Amino acid sequence: MTEIFGVPTQALFGQLLIGLINGSFYALLSLGLAVIFGLLNIINFAHGAQYMLGAFTAYLLLNKLGIGYWWSLLIAPIVVGASGVVIERLMLSKLYQLDHLYGLLLTFGLALVIQGLFRNEFGSSGQPYAIPGQLAGGQNLGFMFLPNYRAWIIVASLVVCLGTWYLIERTQLGSYLRAATENPQLVQAFGINVPRMITLTYGFGVGLAALAGVMAAPVYQVSPQMGGDLIIVVFAVVVIGGMGSIMGAIVTGFGLGLIEGLTKVFYPEASSTVIFVIMAIVLLVRPAGLFGAQK
Repeated sequence: MTEIFGVPTQALFGQLLIGLINGSFYALLSLGLAVIFGLLNIINFAHGAQYMLGAFTAYLLLNKLGIGYWWSLLIAPIVVGASGVVIERLMLSKLYQLDHLYGLLLTFGLALVIQGLFRNEFGSSGQPYAIPGQLAGGQNLGFMFLPNYRAWIIVASLVVCLGTWYLIERTQLGSYLRAATENPQLVQAFGINVPRMITLTYGFGVGLAALAGVMAAPVYQVSPQMGGDLIIVVFAVVVIGGMGSIMGAIVTGFGLGLIEGLTKVFYPEASSTVIFVIMAIVLLVRPAGLFGAQK
């Protein structure tokens, strides 16, 4: 059996694949957080619960209405994103003039309420969600076996992440969004409804979390705890990449997933803490994050 640095090739590439899968979800979730913080200045602690809501929406669509995975990829982000619009209009919009801490406390409380409701209804054990038949099986690459669904997650998350980056950084709509965060009165003078734009931006960020939840359902199972277990790591990813940095969220998410996978091969004991060690080092050297703007 071929080895690299004393590690069997199949084991090494297997862990790298797992790292890429985790990195895909880190990137999608941190991208949603970066969009919301960068354009609304809100630290959305309910993001993990909204990721869980996406997975449960797909689960309920399948088991109650017979609507499968592919339609859930469209319906779940819209449904959960719409709930985010309601939250922004009824609650968060009242806090924009206050300290960031109030928005963090509100969204943290919402996350606890949502998770508690679902835990009471569905229990703490995971609910299975089947891989769609079109993506069953895998490919034997010689040095490793690549499941089709895992490959789909990596490609789809890359497309969504880069598409979001292009929308915000390279289009007129994105320039309006960025301008609205700096000078909303000026943007409003051009006839643009800034409050509606802010509301839809929050809904879009929440929809990204829900999309990640649907994609994660066949991999991790559907449980009320799935968001709470992940959100702390995702916040670390956002801090390392730079709060509000779109490209930072994408690059850091995938990169830290790979680092985590490699750590499981060469030093398994540190795999659960390596991201937080990196965060501490980055904050010491570059407090604004790798891609954040230094003040």
